Amino acid sequence: MKNTVLIILGVLLMAACGQSYEETKRLTRQQRREAARKDSAALKVAVMPTMDCLPLFVAQHYHLYDTLRGGVRLKYYKAQMDCDTALMRGRVEGSVTDLVRAARMAKQGTKLRYVATTNAYWQLISNRNSRVKQVKQLDDKMIAMTRYSVTDMLADAAIDSAKLDKDRVFKVQVNDVFVRMQMLQNNIMDVLCLTEPQATWARAMKNPVVMDTRDMGWQMGVIAFREKEMQRQARGKQLELFVKAYNQACDSINKRGVAYYRNLIKDRMKLKAELVDSLPKNLKYIHAQGPRQEDVDRAEKWLEKNGNNR
Repeated sequence: MKNTVLIILGVLLMAACGQSYEETKRLTRQQRREAARKDSAALKVAVMPTMDCLPLFVAQHYHLYDTLRGGVRLKYYKAQMDCDTALMRGRVEGSVTDLVRAARMAKQGTKLRYVATTNAYWQLISNRNSRVKQVKQLDDKMIAMTRYSVTDMLADAAIDSAKLDKDRVFKVQVNDVFVRMQMLQNNIMDVLCLTEPQATWARAMKNPVVMDTRDMGWQMGVIAFREKEMQRQARGKQLELFVKAYNQACDSINKRGVAYYRNLIKDRMKLKAELVDSLPKNLKYIHAQGPRQEDVDRAEKWLEKNGNNR
C-alpha cells in the first residue's frame, strides 16, 4: 500500500512539473512575441563606438526617447559595414554612417533620407614604427580602411596627392574599429584611417597624423534613414521626435562639454578615463540638418569613379 501511494505521488509530481514546464514555454513564447512586437514598433538606429554617435547616447541616457511612440532603440555595432548591412536589410530604420557608404547603399537600391550631418572627421594615422610621417612615404605600406567608405576615399586622396602608384600602396579592409586598434598596438598595420575617439587613442600612443579630412574641407558624416519607412505616418512622427531629442542632446553636450559625459563615453566607446580627458576640447555638435551638396557630390563622384572596378 505504501509503495502504491509513493507511485501515485510520483506520477502527480511529474505531471505538475510537466505542466509547469509547458506553462513556462508558453510564457516564454509570449514574452518573445511581445519583445518582437515592441522592437518592430520602435525606431531602430544603428550606432558605433564613435564620437559622432554621442548625441544619440546622451539622448538615450536622459530618456529623451521615452516620449516617442514606440520608442527609439539603438543597435550597437563595431563596424560601419555591419551598421549599413542592418539598414539595407531592414533590421534598423536608420544609421550613423558617411556619405560614401550612403551613396553606395542608394546605388544598390536603398533610398535614404539624410536627417543630420555629424561632426565626424577622419585622420590617416601611421604606426610610429613604420616611420611614415608624410603621404609620400606610403609607398609599399598597408592602410587599414573599409571599402566604399570615406576611409577608402581618404586613402585614395593620400595616394593621389603624393602621385604614388596605387599598386604599390596596399589598402586592407579592416572593418571592426577595435580590431584596427589592436593591429596598431601589435604593429601589424602601417597606417590606419580612424575617427574619434580611436584617433585620440592612436595619437596618445605617439603615432603621427599624416592626413586629416578637416584640412580638406570634407564634412562626410551623416545620419540616414530608409526613405520607404519614413513615408509611413507613424515612422514620420517618430522621426520628428527623434530629431527633437537629438537636438536637445547636442545642446546639452555643447553647454556642458564632452568631458561631462566621461562615464558615458567610457562605457559606450570602451575608452580609458585618461583618453576621454585627451579628446579634443573643441568638439561641437550641430542641430540636425542635411549635408552640403558639395559633400554629396564629392562622395558620388568618387564612387562613380571607383565603385565598379574593385
